[in-house]
Amino acid sequence: MSASVTIRLDDEAKLEALDKLAQSMDRSRNWIVNRAIERFIAEQAWQIEKIERGIAEANRGEFASPEEVQAAFARFGAKARAAE
Repeated sequence: MSASVTIRLDDEAKLEALDKLAQSMDRSRNWIVNRAIERFIAEQAWQIEKIERGIAEANRGEFASPEEVQAAFARFGAKARAAE
């Protein structure tokens, strides 16, 4: 199934960049926009799923121990501060 959507770009530079990209890839504007929307939807769905999983873990009381937090900070050369 195919559906139509109309968008308004907020500046001419975006349209020019889209056309330049489409031309360099030998693709249509439509193809470029469809790929961008597919990737945006996948990225947002992934992020929302991770956030919801984290909230569910927190609601179950599943938190990192102080030792696990220190170890995570240590991996990046930083010291964790105690909660105030």
